[in-house]
Amino acid sequence: MTGEGSDCCQNVVTLNLFQGPFRSTLRSMRDERQPCVYILASGNHGTLYIGVTSNLVGRLWQHRTNALPGFTARYHVDRLVRFELFADLERAIAREKQLKRWHRQWKINLIEADNPDWHDLAVGLGLPPLAPSKWPDGS
Repeated sequence: MTGEGSDCCQNVVTLNLFQGPFRSTLRSMRDERQPCVYILASGNHGTLYIGVTSNLVGRLWQHRTNALPGFTARYHVDRLVRFELFADLERAIAREKQLKRWHRQWKINLIEADNPDWHDLAVGLGLPPLAPSKWPDGS
């Protein structure tokens, strides 16, 4: 992490969805409120968004369906590339604020430490895969 001695990151659980088994953890996430910080991206090394929620699956659905207008809808930022679970919302909010202060490259390094190919981790949480997006320039 940062090595700054901050206690905001104690009791954090980082899930690597490429190593298992996580079925019971993911099932409980769908059923219970679980504070977490998440990072969304528009694509590999694309636009990043950092948020905090106590209902990750529900919040991802909002981002993916553009249920709420704003930054993520405007810039097509809807791929879950990292999330961290916390014991309480206060620590999750502290971590969100910490990450938002980080330089972009530090955030990229954090994502790539567990998700080097920038896979959409939301699929592992039970959400459908994202359809390929079409940008105004055709990419």
